[in-house]
Amino acid sequence: GREKEIDLFVSCLKAYKALGERHILAFEGPMGSGKSHLLTELAYLGQAAGHRVVAMELLEVNVRQSFSAIRTLTARALGLQDCELCSDRQCMLQTKLRGTIEESSYCLLNDVFLVKFPVSDKVREMPESQRKTELHSTWAKVLEKAIGAEFGIFVIDNAHFIDPASWSIMSPLLQDVSLFTVMSLAPGYARTESFCKAAAENTTSQQITCLHLDELKPSAMVQKVCQGLGVVSISRDLARFLIQRSLGVPYYCEELLRCLCCNDMLLFRNRRRGEKAEDNWENLIIEASALAATSSSSAGNDGRVCIIRPDVNLENTMLPASLKEIALAQLDRIKPLKQMVLKFAAVIGPVFTTQLLSHILPTGVRPKMNCLLNTLVSDNILKRLKSTEVPEDVQDPTKGPATSLRAERGVERPSLSKTTVEQQSGVLAFCVLLLREAAYELWPERQRVALHCKCAAFLEQHAHKCKSCSQGDFVAFHRFAVTSTQDGGSPHGPAAQGDSRSWEALVLAGEQLKRARTHGTEGRFLAKSEQTTELPSKTDGKHNGTCECKAIVESVLVPLARHYMAMGDAARAFYYLLECAAAYLHVSNSYMALMKLNEAEVLRSSVEKKVNVIARFEEATFFSLKGEVCCHMGRLKLAKKMIRKALSLLKRQFPRTSVGAFVKPQLEKFQCAAYVARRASSLPQEARRKRLAWLLRQGCCLSLLEHLFSLEGTSSGRTFSRLAARMKANT
Repeated sequence: GREKEIDLFVSCLKAYKALGERHILAFEGPMGSGKSHLLTELAYLGQAAGHRVVAMELLEVNVRQSFSAIRTLTARALGLQDCELCSDRQCMLQTKLRGTIEESSYCLLNDVFLVKFPVSDKVREMPESQRKTELHSTWAKVLEKAIGAEFGIFVIDNAHFIDPASWSIMSPLLQDVSLFTVMSLAPGYARTESFCKAAAENTTSQQITCLHLDELKPSAMVQKVCQGLGVVSISRDLARFLIQRSLGVPYYCEELLRCLCCNDMLLFRNRRRGEKAEDNWENLIIEASALAATSSSSAGNDGRVCIIRPDVNLENTMLPASLKEIALAQLDRIKPLKQMVLKFAAVIGPVFTTQLLSHILPTGVRPKMNCLLNTLVSDNILKRLKSTEVPEDVQDPTKGPATSLRAERGVERPSLSKTTVEQQSGVLAFCVLLLREAAYELWPERQRVALHCKCAAFLEQHAHKCKSCSQGDFVAFHRFAVTSTQDGGSPHGPAAQGDSRSWEALVLAGEQLKRARTHGTEGRFLAKSEQTTELPSKTDGKHNGTCECKAIVESVLVPLARHYMAMGDAARAFYYLLECAAAYLHVSNSYMALMKLNEAEVLRSSVEKKVNVIARFEEATFFSLKGEVCCHMGRLKLAKKMIRKALSLLKRQFPRTSVGAFVKPQLEKFQCAAYVARRASSLPQEARRKRLAWLLRQGCCLSLLEHLFSLEGTSSGRTFSRLAARMKANT
């Protein structure tokens, strides 16, 4: 991923060799951007080209030690690093520099090399200005001698740590002596700013080139991971996790990957080309999430792939200690009140609305919220999401969300100044995900759970389809079929209003979250992989593109599942994972439905031994949604198996043999009258709704079976298809 930087070095080196003119090539980038690795590679290339290369790495302690940088650089060049005694260094200097500088000038080296040459009468009598000139002249000769070749290269890692005393000598020398200097710089230091400024000025731009190290492209990041793991491909979710969390910074990626490996979160599989995998749910997940490496570097690792273990949820992965330390250091530089706002926002997620943030903030902080958010945006810690509409009312956040009907789409709002619109923008996002995760981990568990509970109460008001899709549950009548899941889940305070402006803000937040997952930092790289299983939405044509369900599943349903997981409420978490899967199927995104069902599978396995955690209806819904996903992904046999399992849990057995297919229609004819009579009976409204949920789920399963068997094109297939149609009609 650093081909551009290496090409620049090679071209600068050729120009230096051809013209013999001094040049400084500086690479500027944050910690972890790969500066040290890049300089190591460039030093190797310089040696391979026949140049004398002298390299050193500076530390933060060096900036506080006078002459530390130039002492280290020259000592490496002259071979003084092994001389511990003062007498040894004096002897070595006299040997190396004999004939290069006058005997009377040796005393000028005392302060730098910590030696004790006698001060000569010539130097003692010099005025201060002349002594400074003589010092620079002496050091120019020392450096030329140190390089010992016509063309020399100095490589300085962390050049922003050069101490002022060393720089007072090195700065004029680098401009006078014919040297090619390559250095790395980190932002936020005076030395870095001076180099960047010099590179931009016309008088020095020919001598100094300063290049900012961009983050690695997603394709390069995946290639790097594949090389490190020795595989030909990694799962899509693993690629997304590493790309989003690392921000394209190589060191962050390495630390995250090391953390996953040390905690045994990765699974390696050998799979030969052309080999047909067993038709089961686990292999479907592996095949659906495999993402091939895009380079020939993985040749020789044919068939070896890396995936995330099925029981691992990357969203719950703790930060590695090294990255947490970096993030906490950044947090420590933020004022306490702004830190507090960040901590509350971190509980909500990487993208949050100001309405929800206001809902969970302490009452005393709410009046200051907008001002604090503006400051965090100006500090590039948060960013506002651009929108042509204002998703939040022009009111104080302490008064709760707005209920103005003017929030409806297409209704003109009062004109606002640009500044006011920016301040009222109701959706923000963390610029750096690591900072959000570090802030989140600072919460004590009890307080964290209480905040998740508040967030869930707010979001549950919007956990339904959009207005154009009838506003019902994504799993039809889900809340009535599983009443225990909703017990105690009623919201409190302003969230109970469920106003339209909160909905608009959540739609905007959901659109951003979807972009971050399929586009964003990953570009089109990961978007392509998701598009392989994402069909045109069932709702797009029907409602002229006004469906907002795609956004709501990202900003409401997915966070709700996460909040309840964090609260330890397995039943409600399972409920919303099923809603997520059904919602993704509703918008024709089979891949994400598959991923959410896999999360539900892990959760279901973890509570299997506990009694009555997951209701029978939800078990049936779980398998029926699996069947739908399998059908969309071409796994027809597996789909039938899942749907039969769902029908069994719904107390509607579907025959497996031709004999059963012959007998079952006769039974259905006799049962038809009973169904009619049962419809006429009067039941309480709640019981009718619960019964309706079961019947609609049965009908959905039977419709799918009718379709699956009709695709077989055989007589038995047609028989089973007609039977499914008959059973559906009775239902």
